[in-house]
Amino acid sequence: MKNIAILGSTGSIGTQTLEVIKGNNNLFRAFLITAHSNAELLISQAIEFMPAYAIICDTGKYLQVKEALAHLPIEVLAGHQAIIDTVTHPEIDVVLTAMVGFAGLEPTIAAIKAGKDIALANKETLVVAGEIVTALAKQHGVNILPVDSEHSAIFQCLTGEENNPVEKLIITASGGPFRGRSLDFLTGVSREEALKHPNWVMGAKITIDSASLMNKGLEVIEAKWLFDVDADQIDVVVHPQSIIHSMVQFRDGSIKAQMGLPDMKLPIQYALTYPNRIQNDFKRFDFTAYPNLTFEKPDLETFRNLGLAYAALKQGGNMPCIINAANEIAVAGFLNNSIGFLAMSDLIEECMQQIAFVSQPTITDYLNTDKETRIFAQNFIQKLPLKAINY
Repeated sequence: MKNIAILGSTGSIGTQTLEVIKGNNNLFRAFLITAHSNAELLISQAIEFMPAYAIICDTGKYLQVKEALAHLPIEVLAGHQAIIDTVTHPEIDVVLTAMVGFAGLEPTIAAIKAGKDIALANKETLVVAGEIVTALAKQHGVNILPVDSEHSAIFQCLTGEENNPVEKLIITASGGPFRGRSLDFLTGVSREEALKHPNWVMGAKITIDSASLMNKGLEVIEAKWLFDVDADQIDVVVHPQSIIHSMVQFRDGSIKAQMGLPDMKLPIQYALTYPNRIQNDFKRFDFTAYPNLTFEKPDLETFRNLGLAYAALKQGGNMPCIINAANEIAVAGFLNNSIGFLAMSDLIEECMQQIAFVSQPTITDYLNTDKETRIFAQNFIQKLPLKAINY
């Protein structure tokens, strides 16, 4: 029986992780669950899964959760620091990090230092501080098991190939809801249009990132640290069907691909059971239902975020931290109708040019960079002309 800490249990990845646990309750227990502010769902999950701990980040909702669970043997805590402290609990075996954005960094570092294996769904942790996080994992003998479908695919392709050098990683992208669209079209798209992903059901932030291709840019940076490759060894190819989740090309030219239906429960399950594969009742892929699998190059002129992410990766230092923070503010602004779809890239690029560059950042530098970038980005949005805001 593995005790699982689920950081972000009320989000898309978190709820699907609980489905996997429910289907394998002889193997896993949800020991710790957390939510940012969705108190109602956290309470419901706690009643169903009976974790040892339930933590609500929004301290204003602590009493609501505490009172609802008062009749149960569940310790209720509140605040971000409570998560950082509790992930080190000696009974936790695996910490699945599904918190959105930069907030996942400090709890992940705390868990690594406590010797916990990490099932990583919070790509921003490696985007922001990949060098520090991967070094800590090696120091403490901790596995970082990718949950993102693309990185899980690469991880699976590399299993058994430890002695075979990688020539190239090929990360697939669906292209999102605006694949093939022009700049003129994108000028006026709404949040509702951007949230209609053609293949995946995901949270709002990652869905917008997918529409802008920033999600793929963040995945490129994450892949660099997960698999110890250079930026020029990582390619992105648009694959609209989302059946091949990613590929690895070896030095002899052969390519291995991991395939399957677009369902996050499979990579979640694999991360929790690695190195074993267990039976499940997930829907199976039928080749005859997909007679054509197609591929194309990403449009970097229309979707600038992917190019900005590559530039940040090549520059290194705190630059990936800058684009991550800028993007989080940009997406939040787009979701509340404060900034247009294309203006998100303008904001990110401006932050890359204006925020102080640090070539060898510490954790403190990352925290300061994140704060400084967010303030600058919020001020940028407030000063935008009306033409840059689309409703």
